[in-house]
Formats: sequence, C-alpha cells, structure tokens
Amino acid sequence: MLNYIWLSLLLLGIGTALTIDVIDKTSNKYRNGKPIEIVVETLTDSLTFNKSLQADLKVSSVNFQKFYGTSQKEDISIKSKLTYNKDEKCFITFFEVEENSPDLWKEMAASTGREKDLSGIIFIKSRIDLNKYKADLILEEISFIKMKDVTNAAIDYAGTAVKIAIGLIGIMALWLGIMKIAEQGGLITIIANAVKPITKFLFPDVPHDHPAVGSMIMNISANMLGLGNAATPFGLKAMEELDSINPEKGTSTNAMCTFLAINTAGLTIIPATAIAIRAAAGSTDPAVIIGTSFFGATCATLTGITAAKILEKFSIPNFSFSNWFKMNIKFLIKFFFSAALLLGIIFSGILSFVSADVLKTTIQAISTLAIPLIIISFVLFGAIKKVKLYEVFVEGAKEGFNVAVRIIPYLVAMLVAIGIFRAGGAMDFLVFILSPLTNLIGMPAEALPMALMRPLSGSGSLGIMSEIITVHGPDSFLGILVSTIMGSTETTFYVLALYFGTVNIKKTRHAVAAGVMADIAGVLGALFIVKLLFG
Repeated sequence: MLNYIWLSLLLLGIGTALTIDVIDKTSNKYRNGKPIEIVVETLTDSLTFNKSLQADLKVSSVNFQKFYGTSQKEDISIKSKLTYNKDEKCFITFFEVEENSPDLWKEMAASTGREKDLSGIIFIKSRIDLNKYKADLILEEISFIKMKDVTNAAIDYAGTAVKIAIGLIGIMALWLGIMKIAEQGGLITIIANAVKPITKFLFPDVPHDHPAVGSMIMNISANMLGLGNAATPFGLKAMEELDSINPEKGTSTNAMCTFLAINTAGLTIIPATAIAIRAAAGSTDPAVIIGTSFFGATCATLTGITAAKILEKFSIPNFSFSNWFKMNIKFLIKFFFSAALLLGIIFSGILSFVSADVLKTTIQAISTLAIPLIIISFVLFGAIKKVKLYEVFVEGAKEGFNVAVRIIPYLVAMLVAIGIFRAGGAMDFLVFILSPLTNLIGMPAEALPMALMRPLSGSGSLGIMSEIITVHGPDSFLGILVSTIMGSTETTFYVLALYFGTVNIKKTRHAVAAGVMADIAGVLGALFIVKLLFG
C-alpha cells in the first residue's frame, strides 16, 4: 500500500506543479518581457549615467492591478540600486522585496534563487520634476516556479529526514539502554503481566510475557502523556521485538498493524503543542481544547483498533465477514458501549469536579516528572536485581544507534514525497476537489487544509494551524476546531514510514487503511464535538 501512496504523492506533486507552470507560462502570469509604467525618484541628485545611484521605484496601485490583474490596495515604493548600461541605453535595477511588497513580487523573488531579490531593466521616458522621471520597468524573466519549488522541497526534505534520524540517535541510545536494564531485571515482564487482559485482546498473537508487550505499553503510555521523545524509541523497540516473532519477514503482522493503528490515532491527554500555540496567540483559555481533543483522539483510537481488527480478518482464507459479524456482534456492542460509558464518565464526572486548569496542571506535572522517575526507577530496580547496570545500558544503547541509522532511507523516501506533494500545489487541488463533500458535513473550507495536511506532515499542519489562528483568532470556532484536529490526530504516514522502516517491512497490509480511517474519525470527532460545544 505504501508503494502506491508514495508513487501517488510523487505523481500528483510533480504533475500538478508542471500543469500550473505551463498554465502560468501560457497566460504570461508574471508578464515576462512586458513593461510596467513606474516613477523613478533619485534620492541624492539628478539622474546620472556614469555612476551607480540609489533611487525609489514607485508603482501606483492602479497600474499594478491593471498590469498583473491582481488586487493591490496601496501604492508601491521600493528602494533600488541603479546602474547605467551604455550598450542597451537603460538602467539595470536591483532591489529587495520588503514586508509590504506585493505577494506576487515576493513569489517571483523567491523563485530567483536569491531569496528576496529581484532585478530588471529601466528605460527612462521623460522627466517629471527635478529628481523624478517617468519610466518603464521590465523585470527579469520568471518561469517554472512550481517546478523549482518541487526541486527545493525534495532537497530540503531529504536533509530534514537525515536530521531527524541523527537527532534520534541520542534519544534512542538513552531509552533503549534504560529498557535493556528493565528487561534484564524482569521489570518488563511485571508490566506485561499487569496489563495482560488488555494486551491479550489487542495483540492475541503476541505472548503476554514477550518483551514486545512491555515496549508497546511504554510507548502508548508515553504518547498519552505527550512524551514524544520517549515514545518513539519505545515504539521502535516494540517493532523490533514484534518482528522477532514475525513468521514472514518483510510483511507486517496483525499485532504490528494494530499497534500502529493506536499510534496513528494520536491519543494524548494533554495536546501540549496546540495549547502552547493558542497561548502564544493570546487565547483567553488555551486549555479549552483538552476535552475536545481527547474526545476526537478517542474516536480515532476506537476506529483505528476496530478497523485493524476487522481488516485483519480479510487475510484469512475463505473469510466470511457476515459470519464473523454475527459471531462477534455481542462483543462489538459491549466494546463500543464500554467506550461510550468511559467517555461519559470522563466528561460528565471528572470534569464536573476538576477544572480544566487543574487537570492541565496535574497532567503537566506528571509529564514533567515522568521521564526522571522512569529512569531512576528502572535503574534502581535493575540494581536491586543485581543487573550489571553500566554494561547492560551500553549494550542497549548500541542497538539504539543502529536503529536510528537504519531508518534514514525510509524517512528520506516518505518525507521527500510529502515535500514534493506540498510544494507542487497538489494539496490546493485536493482541497478544491473535496470542498463540496466537506461542505455537506459542515466543515469550514478554511479547516480542510489542516485536516488533509495533518496525516502527512507535523510541521506543515503546525504552520497551517498557526496561520488560521493568527487570521481568525485562537478562540474563534475555526481556531478551536483546527487546534482540536491537531490534538486529535497524528502524522500517520511519517509514523508508518518510521516504524516499518525500522524492521524493513515492505508489505504493510491493512496498516495504512486502519491509520487513515483513524485520522478520518479523529477529524470527524473533532468537528462534531467542537460544533456541539462552540458551533
């Protein structure tokens, strides 16, 4: 499945970029070779032809709108350096676009490879005043902007993938070293026995005392507390342990798919990143999304688990879904009733006695203390069990280094494809296609890019969320909705590439489908609860 998704991201990104560039070239969007009327005002003396001088280039908003066919409210004034060219009998201009410059010029400048710079030639037509001249400006030729963006994105994202992997080396070494001590001392077995009823349902193919169970529990717990730095190493270790009992190497097992469905659901008690952005944007109640995010993430988790459990049955020869459904209908009813009851207790019980601020403070305190407490308790337990702490830690840390290096190709492949998809403009095209459908369910068009970007890129969705909050306000319906979506979902394709890359899984089976279903459920759950409470 990842093969088709990867190919689709590349084809859509490059295809959309090429189409846009051809359309822009045909319509001459950037007015290549065409003169726009300007006024040149020298800053020191009259126009001279034997030395460089500084000048202001002024373009009226009316001329700009007429020339480019885009909206421009204010007149434009840009400082420029002029150098006379005797052969062409014109001035060479070189200027830097500013914060208040037209967006179109910013776009053109970004495509030149010189950051914010634009150049062109100026033909003086007549003198208006002592230091003012009427002139024509022809800017440098601009073409294939989207394809240049695609090229830059591919290079940048490849570097980002390597940076992520290198950044994981230290964290992986630390946590796998600590986990090795806990494993040698028998603590992982104790943890696994304590949660045996849950793991037996979720991962029936994994022996309850297998090291993979402890790693998965530690990963899920760390994710719920928002400890991403600890959760990733535990998750990668869990995948390695699951692969050790994988009868068909290179193909994901049912346990792997279920485990990743839980991961991609993004169940977190405190969505710290979203809360921090809301607080920075001046929200009067940044923590208001704790309840809505937990509701959305719970919907995603239940859907992900259910989808994984149902889809795994289709790999069984002569499987009959109707027969399976009839046999398990009582269990499914109990499962969803229990989940609904749990949600009801959380929202109507706990939150009625504990304010959101108290809950936030408590969980933040637990999150802050969790890592030091885990380290010291695991080490002390190992010492009590007479584990050779230093030697065992180093042995586990070596495994962490190897894992971090091994995932680089998988991260490069997925992140480059996502970067090309974004830079090529395929996201905007997808938003246009899906807008009629989302309008039917009441999702604002402004929130759709956030919902589509979240499974692909954490940084991309963070940027979209920040922009929407800046424009519409953190406490607006849109601001709360995108914050809740951020806290209710996870970067599915990044997680899949990272975790499957650890154990060289090429056949992902139903993991992608379960993850995507979890994302959809998380977004719909977020939309439902936000409309119910704030709509």
